[in-house]
Amino acid sequence: MPFLSVLELQAQNTDSQFNVIAFFTGKNDKAHISFVNEANRHFPEMARKYHFTYDSTSNWDNLNAEFLSKYQVVLFLDTRPETPGQRTAFQKYMEDGGGWIGFHFAAFALTPSAYPQNWNWYHDEFLGSGQYKSNTWRPTSAILKVEDPSSPLTKNLPATFKASPNEWYRWEKDLKANPDIRILLSIDLASFPLGTGPKQHEIWHSGYYPVVWTHAKYKMMYLNMGHNDIDYENKINKELSFSFDNEAQNQLILNALMYFGSGRQ
Repeated sequence: MPFLSVLELQAQNTDSQFNVIAFFTGKNDKAHISFVNEANRHFPEMARKYHFTYDSTSNWDNLNAEFLSKYQVVLFLDTRPETPGQRTAFQKYMEDGGGWIGFHFAAFALTPSAYPQNWNWYHDEFLGSGQYKSNTWRPTSAILKVEDPSSPLTKNLPATFKASPNEWYRWEKDLKANPDIRILLSIDLASFPLGTGPKQHEIWHSGYYPVVWTHAKYKMMYLNMGHNDIDYENKINKELSFSFDNEAQNQLILNALMYFGSGRQ
């Protein structure tokens, strides 16, 4: 699927309950690109079925007040905004009650790297996670446990379910210790050992790992999911898994879209 510089400002369907805009970069790495392409196939189908409008753009300069005013929910499919103007516009959008769902690499920050931790509001306050610390490898499924069954975002989810293959992240900050963070899903003990290596530190044998959470002060949800499995070994870039081939994960995302898009707090 070729990258589109902008799939924006489609004719707004008068039957739409709300409008969603997805931002993406789609340049690095192969697994993230696979997820972006998959998302841009899946969300239009979901939008038609559940009566909302879905647009997507790789132009992060659209992250401005005028453009965002047309949308009730913003998605970050892979990366984050980088310029001061984009970041200020997004922070104000969220503080004014906008909705947001971020996937996998959208929370990544590591100093030094191409994505350093140079945005305290986003990584420390909004996400509460701080910097990336480590990950499992290779992409593998995990059993996920619902931590907050009372949340409208986890409605109709089973108590535990098997996630799509993913690269799982560990974070700098203890999300459990943050009173504003509400953990929705974590990795269940039945998942361990998680990862296949080959490096031993890429295989997790124990611990507590939140993978989906929200923030009490914002209409937001972050999901660690969003890294498809790719045939790295044979260097043919064959896609071996798809994140949206998972009914429970799709239900979680739909719950958040409908809840944030409705304007309810």
